[in-house]
Amino acid sequence: MYEILHKADRVLAKFEYLLLTVLVAALTVILSAQVVLRYFFSSPLFWAEEISVQALIAASFIGVSYLLYAGKLVRVDALLTLFRQPHLDRLLSVLHLVSLLTLLVLCYVSTVWILRPEIRADISPTTQLPRWYNYAILVASFYGMAWHQFVKLVGTARSFRTQPEGPAS
Repeated sequence: MYEILHKADRVLAKFEYLLLTVLVAALTVILSAQVVLRYFFSSPLFWAEEISVQALIAASFIGVSYLLYAGKLVRVDALLTLFRQPHLDRLLSVLHLVSLLTLLVLCYVSTVWILRPEIRADISPTTQLPRWYNYAILVASFYGMAWHQFVKLVGTARSFRTQPEGPAS
């Protein structure tokens, strides 16, 4: 069962990496075109700044989700160095559980927020697109982070069963 969860986690991470690549490439193209059009043709793209900010925010949230998967988030682990096995695994499980619960609360709150009528009716003044499309990327990123954290929690809890028992007394 864990192998299926882990494989789904890898698929989600690859999708996030692909989205990050596309967003950064689009950001580069849009801003480069904006510079060329503004300074050489005196005809800037009126929507470039807004779309660039949205792409940058989306890339940031998706990037945090991907970094959570990769285990590359910055953390202070001075306290963790004081613990040895199997206590370290127990502490990590508690930390993963607290992180998962926090992310699930963020998922719930952000989902309720994005479904509010005034948020759904918010229109971008520049592009005339509903803003909830952009907000949905942030909500989806929270769900991605929660999924990655859930798989980490299951993996840590699974290590309890695979650890050999200590010496018998």
